Parts: sequence; C-alpha cells; structure tokens
Amino acid sequence: MELIVQKREILGKQVESLREQGLIPAELYGHGLENIHLSVPAREFLKVFKEAGESTIIKLKVSAQGGSAAGGESEKLKVGDEINVLIYDIQKNSLTDEISHIDFYAVRMDEKITTSIPLEFIGESPAVKEKEGTLVKAMQALEIRALPADLPRNFEVKLSSLSEIGMSIHVKDLTVPNGVEVLVEPETVIAIVVEKAKEEVEEKPMTVGEVKVEGEEKKEKEGEIKEEEGKPE
Repeated sequence: MELIVQKREILGKQVESLREQGLIPAELYGHGLENIHLSVPAREFLKVFKEAGESTIIKLKVSAQGGSAAGGESEKLKVGDEINVLIYDIQKNSLTDEISHIDFYAVRMDEKITTSIPLEFIGESPAVKEKEGTLVKAMQALEIRALPADLPRNFEVKLSSLSEIGMSIHVKDLTVPNGVEVLVEPETVIAIVVEKAKEEVEEKPMTVGEVKVEGEEKKEKEGEIKEEEGKPE
C-alpha cells in the first residue's frame, strides 16, 4: 500500500489550517531519521488505514509538493523516496472523533520488530447463545516479534469452539503464521465463558394483602396529618 505525503513547515497551533484543508499533520521517525514533519491527505489516509490497520506495512512516498526533508540524517529523505512504515499511533478529536494527528514509524525490512497485533473474535459461542453463559474477553491484542513483511493484520479467535460454560480459548489455540514469534505464554487465556451471575436478591411480587395494608397505612398517615393540622397552637 502506498500513501503520498508532503513535508510540512507549519507547526504548533497553526496546524489547524492544515486540517481545514483536509490534511492531517503527522510525524515520521525511526531508523536513521530524525523526526520529520509531514502532512497527509485525510481522505487517502482513511482508505489506507481501513485496509491496513496498525500492523501492515505502508509505503510513504514524498510528493514533489513536499520537497526534501530538512535536518541531519533526515536529509536522506528526498522527493520520490519510499519509506516502509507502520502506523504507530493516531490521535482523534474527542468531540468529532476525526483523526487529528498520526505517528508513522519507519522500519527496516531485514530487522525484526516487536508490536501488538489485534485479536478478531469470529462467530458466536454456543454456550452463550444456548446456555445463557457470559463471554469474557481477557485479551484484545497479542504481542509478537517478526520481520515487517511477516506481520499478520490480526489473529482470528473462533468462538464456535466454546460449546460449554467454563470452556476457554488460550494463546496456544491460535493459528500463528511462519516467522511470527508470540511473546505471550501459551497457556494465557484469551476468552472464557462463565456462568451468568444471578441476582443476589430476587424481586418478590407484591400480594393483594400487602397492597391493602399499604393503602391502609397511607390513610392512617393522612389522618394523622389532618389531626395535627386541626390542633390549636
């Protein structure tokens, strides 16, 4: 996947003007690079991010509009250069939920990296559907080590194997591609089905007799109030 980016000179609070133009301010850092300030077309980035996520290698290409990067080792980055990166982090506007900033991390294809790969839960547990169990997801991502080209986009966790309450899925149950080293203990629980918690105190339906007593108590209280009002001060 390729994403065209531009070098930016606008910094600080002035980056708001970039967002108004449909650009997202970004930072690139990594091997042999000082921090490089970039801007990324929002529409193009959203397309790539939807497909790649945070664990797929993306090629950043410096457009002619961006010019060469400035400062120290970063001068090696020239117009037309392609840099292999991961989407390291994104920040969102808390009010609009729009992406407001991106961090890219440059990687070398011949060096292994450590990162977290998201877990994708597939299907439905029969123990939840048919036996009123509760599914507890103990993990949402798995830490691994691999060459950038070997990074999986996600790990599938098939919930259909959880047919009974008390059954669980462990790290060792996942299908791991060749070249990927999992950095989590094999016996670590990913998901488990537990018995649905029962209410400690069940609501007891009110009987006709109790309704009558409540009504009589209300009348007595009203009578007491009227009697107090009628007393001379």
